[in-house]
Amino acid sequence: MTDQTPPGGNGRPVNLTACDQSFAATVRKHAGTNFSACLHCKSCSGGCPFSEAMQHKPNGVIRLVQLGLRREALENDTMWICVGCHTCSVQCPMNIDIAAVMDALRHMALATNAELPQPDILTFHQAVLASIQTYGRTHKLDIMMRYKLKARDFFSDMNVGLRMLAKRKLDLTPSRVRQVEEVRALFDATVED
Repeated sequence: MTDQTPPGGNGRPVNLTACDQSFAATVRKHAGTNFSACLHCKSCSGGCPFSEAMQHKPNGVIRLVQLGLRREALENDTMWICVGCHTCSVQCPMNIDIAAVMDALRHMALATNAELPQPDILTFHQAVLASIQTYGRTHKLDIMMRYKLKARDFFSDMNVGLRMLAKRKLDLTPSRVRQVEEVRALFDATVED
């Protein structure tokens, strides 16, 4: 096979000679959904609020997985931009849980030390998860502070933070869920799996 452009891609060709026939089965097992039925109708991509920022549209990532293009699927930014809102899954006429595929790809990328397309994307994800684990929900100021400290990028967007504070979009104190221990137990259960 020669280089081809997958549907939903960004127009750049991918190398089809490096197909891993077992990759799709592995992703299917981790995601718990059968994406082989994908019609590539692009309903998922049309509904995704972030598809314009993605390297490959959601249906393009599904196609990469179907073709067994492990490296391309694990090293693009789509799964990291995906916020798990499930709009793609709701839009899918074949009832494919595309958000679960993105989640499985993130886990597989981390487990295999795949090259991350954005240098600090993992730092940001870890800051969000740490905030949820601490308070039971996100606290924007906490996320910003954790991210800035870990990335050592203290002043690049300070003006945005100050404007958010002025418009009362950043709470100085976090709100907590009543049963934060139950949320923390979810994190403990994930670590054990």
